Order: sequence, then C-alpha cells, then structure tokens
Amino acid sequence: RITSDGGVLLLASTRAREISARLASLVPDARDPTRTRHDVADMFLARSLAIAAGYEDADDLDDLRHDPAFKMALGKTPGAKIGLVSQPTMSRWENNVDLRCAIKMANTMIDVFCESYDAPPASITLDIDETFDAAHGEQQLAFWNGFYGARGFLPIHVYETKTGRPVACVLRCAKTPSGKELRAHMRRLMRRIRSHWPQTRVLLRGDGHYSRPEVMAWCEAQESLDYLFGLGSTTALRNDPIIARSKDACAVHRAKDKQPVLRTFCETRYAAASWGGVHRRVIARIEATGTYGMDVRYIVTSLAGSTPERLYEKDYCARGQAENLIKLHRTQLKSDRTSCCAAPASQMRLILHTVAYWMLWDVQNAMPKAAGLKRAEFATIQRRLVKLGARVIETATRIRIAFVSACPDKALFIAVLEKLRARNAASAQAP
Repeated sequence: RITSDGGVLLLASTRAREISARLASLVPDARDPTRTRHDVADMFLARSLAIAAGYEDADDLDDLRHDPAFKMALGKTPGAKIGLVSQPTMSRWENNVDLRCAIKMANTMIDVFCESYDAPPASITLDIDETFDAAHGEQQLAFWNGFYGARGFLPIHVYETKTGRPVACVLRCAKTPSGKELRAHMRRLMRRIRSHWPQTRVLLRGDGHYSRPEVMAWCEAQESLDYLFGLGSTTALRNDPIIARSKDACAVHRAKDKQPVLRTFCETRYAAASWGGVHRRVIARIEATGTYGMDVRYIVTSLAGSTPERLYEKDYCARGQAENLIKLHRTQLKSDRTSCCAAPASQMRLILHTVAYWMLWDVQNAMPKAAGLKRAEFATIQRRLVKLGARVIETATRIRIAFVSACPDKALFIAVLEKLRARNAASAQAP
C-alpha cells in the first residue's frame, strides 16, 4: 500500500481531532444508529484533513476514503474493509446544518482562538476585512456586487495578525456592510472574547468600510476597546486648515529640496456630519511626488498618544498582513468553494476550511525558529511536508510507515512531529 499524502499523519497530530470533536457535537445527527458506520466527528476530521492536504472538493473523498494514510489519521487500520466517508454521505451531512447550528459553530471557533493562548494576553490587535466569493447558481445570500461585476458573497474575515491565528469567518451577502450590521458583528465577536478575556485590551483595525459612526460610537462606549480604521476623503477633510497647511508645506519642501518623493504626517480633530458632532482624532499621511502630484490618505482612531507617523506606518499599515492571511484561507485552502444552495451549509464550508487553516498553522507554529519553512505559505508547507510518498506495511503486530529516505525535509518533519506529540501529551496530563 502506497500513499502520496504521508504528511496527513502529521496534520492529524495537531489540534484538529479536538476541534473536530467539539464542532461535531453541535451538528444534529438524525441517522439511524443501527445503520451508521461513520461517526460525525470522523466525518468532520476527514473533510478537514482532505482540505488541508489540498483536496477541497468533497468528490475527492470517494478515492481518498481508501487511502492508507487517511485511514490511519482517523484511527483505522490500512487494511480495514470499511473505508472513510464517501462524498454523498459527506454532502448530506454538510447540508444538514441549520442557522442555529452554524452560529454555535462560529462561536466555538472564537473559543478555539482564545483557548490557543496559554494565558490571556495583555493586548491583541484584530484585523477585520472582507473578500469576494463568487456565487455558483441561485444560492441564498448571493447578491450582485458592482465593484467585482458578479454575484456572490462578501464574507468577513477576522485574524490576530501578529501570530496569524484565525478568529472568525462570517458568510454574508456581497453588498457593502452597513454600520448597524458591522456593529452587530463586532458586538457578538467581542462578547465571546470577553467571556474568556475580560481584561485584555483589544484594538480593532480595518479599512474605510469599518469607519462607520455606529461602529466607532460603540467601540468608544466599551472598556479596553480601541479602533484604528481607514477614512475616506471628503471635501471638509481636504479643506481642513491643519491638513491644507501641511499639504502646502510638503509640496514646497519637496520642490525646494528637489526630492522625487516627500512624505509628512499631521493630525486634526474632525467631525463628519454623520458623526453627530463628535470630534475624533484623524491622521493624514501626505505624500508629494513630482510624477503623480499630491496623495493624501486618512485614518481615524480612538488611540491617544503616539505620533501620527507611528500610528500610520507602524500600526495601521501592518493590517496589510491580513490580506496575506485571507489569501492563505481563500486562495490556498480554497475557502471560496461556498457553492451550497443553503447559506448555513456554505457557512459550514467556511468553518471546515478554518479547521484546515488551524492544522497548517499548528504545523508551522511547531517548526523551529530557524527553519526555512517557518514563514512559508500554506501551499509550500503542503508541498514539502504533506505531499510525501510513503509505503504502509501492515503486519499482525504493528504498522510501519516507510517514507522516502531522500526527502529534503525529513529532519524538519521529525522535529515538528515530536513537538506536536509533546504538546498533545502535556495537554492529556493537564487537569
């Protein structure tokens, strides 16, 4: 017996089994127990393992159900007559999720994020952004988006960017979210996080879609909660005396010094008409160029102290990493396969892909700091540590897995496996 995915056994050593069991307990199972061959937790784990290994379609399970590595990852012997779950059974199970169940699973994923820390952190920064998923037919919540020129969804992704941990992924229609909708999402998210970390200071960071008066006012009413959002340009901002003087000074100094580009920063107190007379701290990044002229970008924040330059370049611009994390989730793990007719089933797909994200994140986090793949993308980790050929030899007393001896990453594979096993042993002994 030969497998081309020997690294699936490495993925199975992550927290995937624990997460799958917790989520599976929330999914209703109306099947006849006397005719049931596959446990719901095993179905969840098999689907997530396949996604993490690069098989995002449920159709692939018809062949993978007989793969010896996938069988062993789910605790079965390679020679077992009954394989893993097939595609029809998996599809029926995915579509058995209702709205209440989908909400519970989304909350559980926030619990998984909080419990991944050994102790409550003093502060965290949560990056919020959305990405476009095209619809595939007449699906619930599918909506036309003029910017992308297609019908689809605009799910919201939330990450703790410093460590790359996923926090939440919420399916929604493709129209631009309103302030009331965003406030509702933020309220549910923070309520769940506060149940674990009541004292942790949280910074919400996002682009101009999130600088809505409802969101900012709600954040200001909470304790230990700040925001740092992009802000669109308006006539009032462009004509602000402080910003106007800074723009003129920047253009003059660039011309006098004959510099190709000159960047400066300034801040002001600004109140848009929709803000109800509340003045907030607005920072302007001003860049004068000889080729493209004047370019000004704005951010609004509740943070006090720190210089405008640091708040923009060090704090706000760091949110660009969230785009890379969304790429890992959407492009490399193919989480845009939200093609179910019912919206709860498509939300279930996002959760399955998030579990696969946790698997590969665990593998990456277990690597030594000096490892060359420590900062690699998930596609590279799949190719180097998951897509490994192996021969499975089953005897009466044991099962041997013979990987290729010429594998360039065999030392790293062993190091990661030992790290994951040590962590699992420590978790098993914990009270």
